[in-house]
Amino acid sequence: MKNRFSSIRFSYIISHLNGFFLTTITILAVLLSIYVWFSPEWLTSNSIFLFIGLYAVIAFVVSIYVGFRSSGDLKQRMDYLSVLITQLANGNYQSKIYFNEGDELNRIGNELNELGEKLQNQVISLQRLADEKAELAKSAHKSAVIEERQRIARDLHDAVSQQLFALTMMSEAAIKQLDLNPNVAKEQMTEVANAAHQAQSEMRALLLHLRPVHLSGDPLPRGVRKLVEELKQKSQIDFHLTVDDSLTLSEATEEHVFRIIQESLSNILRHANATEVKIEVVKRGRELFLHIADNGMGFDLSNDNAKKTSYGLKTMKERCEELGGNFTIRSNIDEGTYIDIRIPC
Repeated sequence: MKNRFSSIRFSYIISHLNGFFLTTITILAVLLSIYVWFSPEWLTSNSIFLFIGLYAVIAFVVSIYVGFRSSGDLKQRMDYLSVLITQLANGNYQSKIYFNEGDELNRIGNELNELGEKLQNQVISLQRLADEKAELAKSAHKSAVIEERQRIARDLHDAVSQQLFALTMMSEAAIKQLDLNPNVAKEQMTEVANAAHQAQSEMRALLLHLRPVHLSGDPLPRGVRKLVEELKQKSQIDFHLTVDDSLTLSEATEEHVFRIIQESLSNILRHANATEVKIEVVKRGRELFLHIADNGMGFDLSNDNAKKTSYGLKTMKERCEELGGNFTIRSNIDEGTYIDIRIPC
């Protein structure tokens, strides 16, 4: 009921009734003034109130009728505008409205039509951008796959392939020396075993890179434990793992930390020639602490000959910085390598 009384049609009727009331008061005031000041014979008090009464009745009915009729066109045009706004809100941007009158409502209708065209153009642009983004994502995925294949092929050629060739040469030389000089053959077979062990470590590291880059739904502590258990079964390294099982990190943080650990272990398998590895993943206060240490051969951080590990270290540092963390590495020849990472969480 309250909404009905606040409608445009009711407002029009009220405005006409206000005009009728003011007009009635004005006429009554004029007639009474004439009656008091001049007292004409044709004007009596009864005639005044009779005229005002008839005028009030007729004018009241006329005000309601005219207010109702005159507001009909305006209400209809406002309803058209309301329907157009609803259509635009529902995503039907092709809806249009046209008025023949050159008033403010016609201007509002034209502006809404222009708004619908702009929204429609924006939708088309967004769809085109979405298609272009999908194509770029496909191209980026293909490029990443090709780059990863090239990297693995390069690693196989630089490391495993050369080591297998060396194994072939040394084993053939050992066979030739087996009858002539057994001691030399024994030394050569020892070198063959060492080379085979190194090749095996290289292959394990490459297979570690081929693991999924995500945790497959596992939380970080469980994923790290599974990774270490798998490496224990496939290598002679003694792992010491300390991980807080109550860690609660965001999915992105867990992915980055897991990949950092994975990359670090891959470098240890390929280059460190270590027998012990210590991994510690704990939360202290509002920071996540990650410590990875090995007792391997180490390397000189200032020496350019350490390029084999530079790519992996760069990747780990970039992942740490993406999380707003601090990456620190210490290493010396024959003293092992120590990596300390602090990540706010």
